[in-house]
Amino acid sequence: MQIETTKLADCLIIHDTVFGDNRGYFFESFNQRTFFEKTGLNVNFIQDNQSKSSKGVLRGLHFQHGEHAQAKLVRVLEGRVLDVAVDLRLASPTFGQHLAIELTADSHTQFFVPRGFAHGFVVLSDTATFFYKCDNLYNKASEGGVIYNDPALGIDWGLPADGLIISDKDQIQPTLAAIKDSLQF
Repeated sequence: MQIETTKLADCLIIHDTVFGDNRGYFFESFNQRTFFEKTGLNVNFIQDNQSKSSKGVLRGLHFQHGEHAQAKLVRVLEGRVLDVAVDLRLASPTFGQHLAIELTADSHTQFFVPRGFAHGFVVLSDTATFFYKCDNLYNKASEGGVIYNDPALGIDWGLPADGLIISDKDQIQPTLAAIKDSLQF
């Protein structure tokens, strides 16, 4: 496992060691001890989630407030996505900045998104199966979001706007400026 730091403090790109031969491949997708040794982060993942989506489906930008905030370790099992994290931590020097990374099934790359970030992704391939581990249980009363096309964030989702498929809920999320004073992590 190799850890790559990013421009957003505490967001990490994880490159796993993949062992391949004529039969296929094997890799250890998560080992808590190794993760701690390499990152210094003692994260206890307690919930796994998986979704399958078609090209253009954009899910996000989502987060959970307060005691229900979640760190996520995300990866793609099939296909290709553009994954995005937005720093919502008011005291962070990178508050309001985002990072976009392409994740593919073939690369086996993972992306660690800590608590205090909004997260979302868009499917770039015909279909994609997206998998992520969370360190806290989902709590509907604590969910929040930021509109995917907030001009202040300037996220390039990699597809034309008319090619995006977005839920009704995600189309009416507020801007970051509108929720800034209510953020609690």
